[in-house]
Amino acid sequence: MTSRTFFPLLAAGAVATVLAAALVLPVAQETPPAKQQEKATMKDEFVSLFDGVSLAGWEGEAALWRVEDGAITGETRAEAPVEYNTFLKWKDGEVDDFELVLEYRIFSGNSGIQVRSFALDKPNAIGGYQADIDAGGQWSGTNYGEQFRGVLAKRGEKTIINEEGKAEVTGSLGDPAELAKVIKADDWNTYRIVAQGNKIVCEINGTTMSEIVDEDKDVRRRAGLLAFQLHKGPPMKVQFRNIKLKRLPLGDLKKVVYVAGRPSHPPRMHEHNAGALLAQKLLNTHHGDKVHVTTYLSGWPNDKSAFQNADALVIQSDGGSGHPAYWHLRQIDYLREQGVGVGMIHYAVEMTPGESNDTLIAATGGAFEVNYSVNPHWDGAFETLPGHPVARGVKPFTIRDEWYFNMRFIKDMEGVTPILSAIPPDDTMSRPDGRHSGNPEVRKMVAEKQPQHLCWVVERPEGGRGFGFTGLHFHDNWGHEEFRKTVLNAICWIAGAEIPAEGIVTPALTQADLDANLDPKPQPKPKP
Repeated sequence: MTSRTFFPLLAAGAVATVLAAALVLPVAQETPPAKQQEKATMKDEFVSLFDGVSLAGWEGEAALWRVEDGAITGETRAEAPVEYNTFLKWKDGEVDDFELVLEYRIFSGNSGIQVRSFALDKPNAIGGYQADIDAGGQWSGTNYGEQFRGVLAKRGEKTIINEEGKAEVTGSLGDPAELAKVIKADDWNTYRIVAQGNKIVCEINGTTMSEIVDEDKDVRRRAGLLAFQLHKGPPMKVQFRNIKLKRLPLGDLKKVVYVAGRPSHPPRMHEHNAGALLAQKLLNTHHGDKVHVTTYLSGWPNDKSAFQNADALVIQSDGGSGHPAYWHLRQIDYLREQGVGVGMIHYAVEMTPGESNDTLIAATGGAFEVNYSVNPHWDGAFETLPGHPVARGVKPFTIRDEWYFNMRFIKDMEGVTPILSAIPPDDTMSRPDGRHSGNPEVRKMVAEKQPQHLCWVVERPEGGRGFGFTGLHFHDNWGHEEFRKTVLNAICWIAGAEIPAEGIVTPALTQADLDANLDPKPQPKPKP
């Protein structure tokens, strides 16, 4: 937040695929017009994944996929056969626990719907759970493991996938030939797939075709890609339309949706994408029996289902009118009303005075207010910590960051518990008064050595939790154990996940860990 200089995106880098557009800072205004606010997606509604006219949100081999007759159409031709099974991937998000309903028709060959799947090492190649489709009627309704243990349940079977990855038939859903009679050849059929926990059910035209329970803990997948298949071999054609998704609560895990803002600032500052991916890796690896973190990079998700089964939303981003949620206040309000935890990191604690900042304060307990709060760089010395779960295992520490302070908190700080508090030194007031740099009130507080709250949590009066964390201007501060533990504890706490007595313990980070997924940014020009 120190600099107001923003940089154009480059084409290289680990997360370059999500950084396709040039960075533009929205024109500042004090509050977003209510009539332009996007409506919230409710947790129990189906969301369309296909607009009926384009492949927006989908990615695959352009020569093989098109929109025809209002349907996603995949076709291979004899004169240009595919060398391996190829897929059209939904690129706006991943699926975890969900209900997916769509219509399909297949004119020839073999296809399928990939769920909770993964990318292979060839372009547009994907492996994982597949709800099978074929024109001959032999395989439709089967759950097949594409590059992923083979047939998991044939049509008509209930199976358990044992710990060795072998399918054991445990029950019957009917005679496969009789079940096939409900499937219409060369016509539209409705496919419904429900995945909850380690159970996946495939249904066609209202009839259950297969059911698996995956007990293979080392291999099974709880989340992954959604995609459609074109099979190698003879020419084939398949179509999909009316594709609708509804996410379902994870139940045994707390789900955290981590939204990262667009790139800004010089390298190693405001590395929102890298921070989101690092937090995801650390929590899913070292606290994955309690939480599941999914990330959306470089701005507000295009996936309208993103928050349907969230237990917590965390945003690490720039702020003001460039905040990812600036035009999505109704979604934040809806999540708060549903008891979903909400956390804001660094510049994300600020929008603009009025409705947008009020939304932040209601959800997280506090916010940065221009011409009131300040954003100097200084060494925060955190000498005492409260007896709160977010402070579990955190030892006193000192670290330099752009620690914002003199925040605007909820009235009477109702439900708010400060986690990191420190006394700003006099040199934090070395800049002239300005929107972010100083004012008479804050100068008086600094002169009087009043402690300032730099990380806080709230238990909201109507239910649910929130936090604000003003640090993390410098990406490398993730490498500090106490700093990192505070952030990870806060994320898990607002999601309602258990925090161990020693806090969320993660290994010391290497330089490679801190260098991973940094945004491509222009380097400073050498002086002549």
